Amino acid sequence: MRVLDAAAVSGWAAASVRSLDRLRTAIDGINVYPVADSDTGSNLLYTMAGAHEALTSAEPADAAEALAVLARGAVAHARGNSGVILSQVVRGMADWAADGGDLDGAGLAAALGHADQVATGAVSRPVAGTMLTVLHAVAASVRGTTRTLSEVAREVVAVAAAALEETPKQLPALAKAGVVDAGGRGLVAVLDALAGVITGETEEPGHDLQAVASLPEQVPYAWEVMYLLDEVDEARLPALRKELSGFGDSVTVAGDGSGSHAVHVHCADIGAAIEAGLQLGRPRRIRVEPLLTPTPIEPGGGIDRSVVAVVRGGGLAELLRAEGLAVLAVPDGELPSVEDMIGLFNEAAGQHLSVLPGGPDLTAAADAAAGHPMAGERDVVVIPCSSPVQVLAALAVHDGERRVNDDVVAMAEAAGATRRGELRIAREESLTWVGRAQSGDVIGLVDDEVVLIEPAPASATNLVAAAVSVLNRMLALGGELVTVLSGADAPPRVAAELAEQLRLEHPEVELTSYAGGQSDAVLLMGVE
Repeated sequence: MRVLDAAAVSGWAAASVRSLDRLRTAIDGINVYPVADSDTGSNLLYTMAGAHEALTSAEPADAAEALAVLARGAVAHARGNSGVILSQVVRGMADWAADGGDLDGAGLAAALGHADQVATGAVSRPVAGTMLTVLHAVAASVRGTTRTLSEVAREVVAVAAAALEETPKQLPALAKAGVVDAGGRGLVAVLDALAGVITGETEEPGHDLQAVASLPEQVPYAWEVMYLLDEVDEARLPALRKELSGFGDSVTVAGDGSGSHAVHVHCADIGAAIEAGLQLGRPRRIRVEPLLTPTPIEPGGGIDRSVVAVVRGGGLAELLRAEGLAVLAVPDGELPSVEDMIGLFNEAAGQHLSVLPGGPDLTAAADAAAGHPMAGERDVVVIPCSSPVQVLAALAVHDGERRVNDDVVAMAEAAGATRRGELRIAREESLTWVGRAQSGDVIGLVDDEVVLIEPAPASATNLVAAAVSVLNRMLALGGELVTVLSGADAPPRVAAELAEQLRLEHPEVELTSYAGGQSDAVLLMGVE
């Protein structure tokens, strides 16, 4: 097969339904992703079966028209977050084909790349380790290829399978439960079906689905609300996503390419979710189902609690992820939404959750989410931290073998006992307690109080001198361990030069330096 035609699209839809039906029996009733769709297998099957039914009643002239019909049917019948995302994969391919490109090897690769963009854009907060991650990997692997259609199809299924196996490493909840994401597994089944139609190799490759054998009894704690929204101004859809994210999570607003949109949200207030749609258009086919609580891993299984962090700075976020934490990296100048925070909570396993926020504003955001209905009945404790260095201090004393309350107290005491220093570059003229600072000067602070001003320029030499001066003030009250996080604008050698100078002046102190990547401070310093 050189190009994908209408008959092949129809064959793909039918093969996907058969494949998802087999998959459904493997994952029915299994909680593979906390607060995921109550029945991911059935939701995916229902979505694709509805799309296939729509296609069988049409007589498409070519692949582009067949994909367009398939996309409309998938959006109309989408169930659950995973079903909506799958509908957007089909819609993305349909949108690309509508521009007149041939679905040969290069065309299929480009269509999958566009599908990746459309599906990701429909999700309010994409999460690593889910079906979107599998789709990202597939799109990236075939981007710009010139290979044949069959070669691309084989590459797609191989990369998808490999990406699925990596998902437990990307989402702590999956790793702790020993499972892969059900939505990702469903996407692999759909791509397997596509490759089978293209290559004629109908035997589905084997992909194991690890799963928890049984679940304790669960009770509803919130609701999954879905409806189709017509007659809406697409320019107002971002506002709808934002409003839904304010009181729920797993928000998706996905179009079918012809004016109708599938709206999906997990929330505690059914009426608010429907009213949000009424303000913008005409909701129809409203469906509400109870959402089950996440199943915490029992203490006897060795995991009764988790620690998560919400910070700014890409380097710091990667450092914490390397320690096995679920981390929400917040862009500079922004605050995390309730959905962002609930999504972070749901990435972790265990009944008890300790949250380490890297600043006062992030602490406030975490506090607001901790009492939100979408947090369920989990015991969420926010450990106040005024700086990322306090996050590291708290994490250093975390001990999963201690009693939960004792561990929380130990982390809170370590954070509170860590003195904070920082160096910033003045952006404008200002008057401080120690004099007038000009734009470009280096300003040193200890526990948020300005203690020195180093005249511009902010060279490595000036920064080291200012940092040593700040640390001398902090160490005058005692301390054995110094932690330094260098910012995105820090000169490359400043951390090494500071370490050398500190060894000369304070040989009794242990220094640890990391690339924090924060933009608000050139250096963040903590003394314990």
